[in-house]
Amino acid sequence: MKIFYVTTPIYYANSAPHLGSLYTTIVADALARYKRQCGFDTFFLTGTDEHGVNIQRVAMQRGLPPQKHVDEIVEQFKDMFARFHLDPAHGGYDIFMRTTEAFHYEGVAQLWRQVKAAKTPKGRDCVYKGFYEGWFCAPCATFKTEDEYIKPESGDETPRCAIHLTPLDRVEEESYFFRLSDYDETLLALYEAEPELIAPEARRNEVISFIKSGLQDLSISRPVSSISWGIPVPDDPSHSIYVWIDALSNYITAIGYGNDERERAAGFEKYWSNVTHLVGKDILRQHTIYWHSFLLAAGLKLPNLVFAHGMWLDRSGRKMSKTLKNSIDPNSLAPYFSPDVVRYFCLREMIFGQDGKFSYEGIIDRANSDLASGLGNLASRTLTMIHRYADGVVPHEKLAEENYLNAKRAGVQPDAGEHASWLERARDEFIRFFESYQFSRALESAWTVVARTDKFISDAKPWELAKDAAQRETLGAVLYRAAETLRWLAVLLHPVMPAATRALWQQLGQSNDLERFDPAKLKWGELTEGARLASVEAIFPRLDKAKIMKEIENNTEETIQHSGQHATQAEGVPGAASVVETKPTPPMRHATEAEPAVANAPAPPTASNREATEGVVNYIDIEDFAKIEMRVGEILTAERVPKADKLLRFTVNVGETQPRQILAGIAQHYEPEALVGRKVVIVANLKPRKLRGFESQGMVLAASIGEEGRPVLATFAEDVEVGARLK
Repeated sequence: MKIFYVTTPIYYANSAPHLGSLYTTIVADALARYKRQCGFDTFFLTGTDEHGVNIQRVAMQRGLPPQKHVDEIVEQFKDMFARFHLDPAHGGYDIFMRTTEAFHYEGVAQLWRQVKAAKTPKGRDCVYKGFYEGWFCAPCATFKTEDEYIKPESGDETPRCAIHLTPLDRVEEESYFFRLSDYDETLLALYEAEPELIAPEARRNEVISFIKSGLQDLSISRPVSSISWGIPVPDDPSHSIYVWIDALSNYITAIGYGNDERERAAGFEKYWSNVTHLVGKDILRQHTIYWHSFLLAAGLKLPNLVFAHGMWLDRSGRKMSKTLKNSIDPNSLAPYFSPDVVRYFCLREMIFGQDGKFSYEGIIDRANSDLASGLGNLASRTLTMIHRYADGVVPHEKLAEENYLNAKRAGVQPDAGEHASWLERARDEFIRFFESYQFSRALESAWTVVARTDKFISDAKPWELAKDAAQRETLGAVLYRAAETLRWLAVLLHPVMPAATRALWQQLGQSNDLERFDPAKLKWGELTEGARLASVEAIFPRLDKAKIMKEIENNTEETIQHSGQHATQAEGVPGAASVVETKPTPPMRHATEAEPAVANAPAPPTASNREATEGVVNYIDIEDFAKIEMRVGEILTAERVPKADKLLRFTVNVGETQPRQILAGIAQHYEPEALVGRKVVIVANLKPRKLRGFESQGMVLAASIGEEGRPVLATFAEDVEVGARLK
């Protein structure tokens, strides 16, 4: 039996679910349904991470015991998943994993003991006791290195997390440490030998770059005096196990690791043989470097794949987060959009592995163009014509030879071979893209089928054929081919839109199990001639965009008035301005420099002064040019800077012992993921300066194109060594 085990991250149970939680679970659900269609014994895990200091603090603020707090959050997640048909009642997840389960405690304790008893690849103890001193982010549940937090402007202030923008905790305490630094060479060799372990490639490169920059030993416990809400360290109950060992272990404890009863019920050895982790890019390091090292130490097999997807951005390109007050409550989608519409939008709109932009208008436009006017219209017109012209019975597909000429006169090929051939090619393309996690492209290929079949019907004009008794067979062939194509589309699209395709399947009069129909086994002509269709109902009614948007805006306004907060006011975000205080961003001095123009900077040439400045060349000496040190750099990581729409933050290898951090004002023109691995030109001896709390150690060069000064990064047509000097 073929095995497939897919997991989402277990979502942190400090607050209500958000769009990111819904998105990853939709992807995992679609993959699980697809694998079941293909005959795999499939296990699908989602759930909640329920321990740690942040949950302990939130529960205390609410005046609740931590267990009661997480119980309430879990119910919110389960309700949301049920609303979008991701629960077991609708064929969704197999387990909602909770780290407060008794069997999880047992499994974590066993993993701890195995890791503690092990030696590193360099022959030293994997676990040792020491003293930790540093900055800790409770929402991230991560100790932060210097390049991972925003340094204070003055010595009295506390550094802030670069992700959550919240003050960090200063931690000085005894801790158990995992000797992560001994795994650098092992991990690098592993990722070179087995590149398929991490995807996409840009994310794998980020992980490799992080390892090359130097791994530090990892604190894996906190004293109970600091965190009481956690799993006790085996044989030392004065310490709680660090949340990442606790959380990551859920993937193995859920299927029976460390608990015989659970092992018999689920099957650790069986499902762990082929596991895929789907994670957000912000927790990739923990799911690769940390998790892989823990498993290697315990002598356990590594996951087959860790795939890191992007983040949802708002219309202005900012990451959606509760901190920035621009996050979307998934429950707000339910009154306006069916689960299948939301599923389709998520899988079609975002290229898996990259960031994607979310808007209510975007969902409506996709629903109306692709679903209502596309697939929905094709299904309605085809099935309605069969009811009208063939008494609701699937007509005969083949034509008698004496009617070939009539068919050709109507522009219809007498034989369905060509139609079947291009449909098979589209099916194979869909399968290839889906299996390589290119869901958006898979759906593109399916919609070429929709468009081509629509055109086939429009060209053949069945409504005209129905008026000519001599064209009865031609009419039947046209309607059969359209209906058979719908049958193929129902099978292909079932993992993406299970409810709609099931409805279409039933309207086609099909009774066999759509959930177990392998797309690769689709054969032309298996729609039974003479089968009676069910009544026709619209599978995707058209959405009233104006009405929906007005209702959403009214509901949003009510929420704002109730909370006393303006929609554009980032309340609770340190340094955020109110709507009254907000001013336009000053113009940039240089496309990649990302620094506001100084007050006394000379104005650019205008119509009135252009004549005086044209033809004037400000010459410099060779000595002046020699002062500028330009080098070839390779971008290792790229991400958006919080609260700065125009800024990207890079780590760049310029051939030095440590990568540089460089900020560039190009976020409105380049997606961060697309820049990883690109070679660029760096001004290496520019004086470092701070931008939005980050130090920029150089400048990336770019051309300025068009009236708006669109930046285009300078790069190379030939392969150039990193660190090479331009002269």
